Order: sequence, then structure tokens, then C-alpha cells
Amino acid sequence: MAGVLEGIRVLDFGRYIAGPFCGTMLGDLGAEVIRIEKLGGSEDRWVTPVVEGGEGAMFLQMGRNKLGLTLNPVKPAGREIVKKLVAVSDVVIANLPYEDLQKMGIDYDTISAINPRIILATTSTFGSEGPYATRVGFDTIGQAMSGAMFLSGDGKVPTRMNAPFVDFGTALLNTVGVLAALIDRAKSGKGQKVETALLRTAMNITNGHLIEQAMLGLNRIATLNRGFTAGPSDTFKCSDGWIYAMTIGQPLFVRWCKLMGNDALADDPRFKDDLARGDNGEALSAIMQKWCDSRTVAEALAALESNRIPAGPVYTPQQTLDDKHVQDARFLHPMDFPGADRPVPVLQEPVKLSRTPLTIRHRAPKLGEHTDQILQELGYDPAVIQKLRNERIV
Repeated sequence: MAGVLEGIRVLDFGRYIAGPFCGTMLGDLGAEVIRIEKLGGSEDRWVTPVVEGGEGAMFLQMGRNKLGLTLNPVKPAGREIVKKLVAVSDVVIANLPYEDLQKMGIDYDTISAINPRIILATTSTFGSEGPYATRVGFDTIGQAMSGAMFLSGDGKVPTRMNAPFVDFGTALLNTVGVLAALIDRAKSGKGQKVETALLRTAMNITNGHLIEQAMLGLNRIATLNRGFTAGPSDTFKCSDGWIYAMTIGQPLFVRWCKLMGNDALADDPRFKDDLARGDNGEALSAIMQKWCDSRTVAEALAALESNRIPAGPVYTPQQTLDDKHVQDARFLHPMDFPGADRPVPVLQEPVKLSRTPLTIRHRAPKLGEHTDQILQELGYDPAVIQKLRNERIV
């Protein structure tokens, strides 16, 4: 079944996550995505190597549904290839500094002059405006400067989340922007620039805390895993592992009190509402922890579920892979890759469409795997392609 973006061609000059995962999502939606890398491979190809060839875990996930082209776009012959590609493409993705876009000939002014229908999706750390516009950075800079890192940890050492949520969130926002630009282009016939920034994404995610600070000036500090504005909301140690449980709202809290065998807690003025329960969360967590002490993870979760109180086990990565729901619901898509001694558990497409589903059609490309194919489609004959190779253009 054809995807909703069948017939759309995307040039992915992205690096690491914020650019490439946007390309991945567009590919899952049916677009033809060409991943364009340096001749030696982009840095993100080799991060966290997991297969014999050296390809990394993130690349194997985000390279799915992409063709692989190696190219030096700075040399004149490489710039000419870029022009030919832009002329027959719909979207360019590039989370690179603006001066690099200009050097490569993929800044918006340049590519829109070649193809007025082209859409450029750019991502930077701070955006194109303001005093930090030329600074570079990664996911953790967004976590640090949005307040998210300060509000995480033990209140003594600011703590980053190892999962790069700012990068992935930015990639998803980039995807939304590209889809919106494609819809507009269908009406106007014109392309446009889509711009995202890591700090903007991080601040959007942290926005509730920022609004609270601006309006109330509470100057909160981190409380490990305990919630600020609800309780009990925390991690709890059972006899054989950890769980996370969370109550928000009076009905949930009343059910939790019954489960704890202490209905009077619901009338305690310290716990009169969510905000008060957050302020006095340490006391509630202590009650819940005592309850968990004598129970296994399975026993605690069964009791919480029977009372419709949201809770889940705190998994190791291996336990996530082994989870029955993860397996039975096919959250992972095993894919063979050259040099891998077992199938790579690539994330299944993360969005479900009932009539026009996203699909994973092929594995991540080896370095430059489709270079000849793409150049031949642009009109280059084998002899010219070999000359380009000899000259280190491709």
C-alpha cells in the first residue's frame, strides 16, 4: 500500500538525530529519502557501533527507508550534483550551521532559486535570531538551558536525561512543519523554510514549569522522581525491583487511600488537593514505600491496576526488549543488516494510520550504497561517475 507521501523526494543532509529522524518519519510516510553523507560517512553513522562494519545503533534506527549517497558538495562538481538533486526534489533537511548551508549550496535563497517549490527544513540549537544564533550545541544544551536539567536529579546535582528527548522532539516538530508546508504548497504552489531550534523545543516541553515560575516565583528545586504538583507520584522499591506510581486528581487519590487501608488520609488537610499533595509528597511517598516493602513488583502492580491507579515497572533496557506487551504488540521491527550477527530491533513506525499506514520498507543503507543508482537517475553515465569517484566528489 502506497504511503501518503509517495512521490515526494527528500534530500537528507541531517546529522545525528534532529535532522535525520525527521527524514525517517517522512520515509515511513512513503517519501523517497536520500541520505547524503561525507565520503567517509557522517559522524552519526559511527556513534555507538553495534555491527561488524561499525554502524551505530541510532543510525540503524534512523537510516531505515533511506537511500545512501556520498557526496562532497563543497567542490564545484559536487555543487552541480546538489543543484540537479534540488531541481527534482521536494524537501531538503539540514540541521547544520547557516554558514555550512551556504558553503554546501543548500541555504534557502540558493535552493529556492533553483526550485521555487522546494521546502527547506532547518534545525539549530538556538534559532536564527538573537545573540546565540551562531552558537552550536546538542540535545543536552536544550535540557540545560530550558530549566529541565535543573528540575531533574536530587536538587544538588542537575541531571540530564540520557534519552535525547529534545533532539527527537525537535525532529517530530520538524516533521509537522514539513507536512504543513507540503499542504500549503498544494494550494500556493510555493515552497518555504521550516525552522526549528533545540532550545525552543526544550522550552515548549518545560513550559508549564516556566509559566509557574513566571507567575508564582516558587523557585522549585529537583526532588528526584517525586512529583511537584501531585502525590504520591514517585518511584518505589519493591522486594524484587522498582515501580513508578502516580495519582493525580481527587478520585485517584481516594482510591489510593483505600488501597493503603487509610481512608482518613483523604480528609487530611495536608493532602486536600493535588498542589498540597505535591507540597507534602515526601510523606505520601513514605506511606507508599512502606506498602511496597513487603510486595514484589508483580504484586504491587496487580493491586494498583485493580484500583485503576497508573503504575508501571522501572525496566532495564533488556527488560524492555523482553516485555510481553512490547513483543506481542510488535513495537520493534527486526531487520537484517550486513555485519550484524542477529536482526537489529529497529523501532516500529511510531504512528498508526488505519487506512494509509506508515511502513518500514528497507534497512539503513551502507555507506554510499545507492550513489551510482542516484547519479544515473540524474543522467550521469558510468564513466563520468567513475571520474567523480577518482576526484573524490562522490
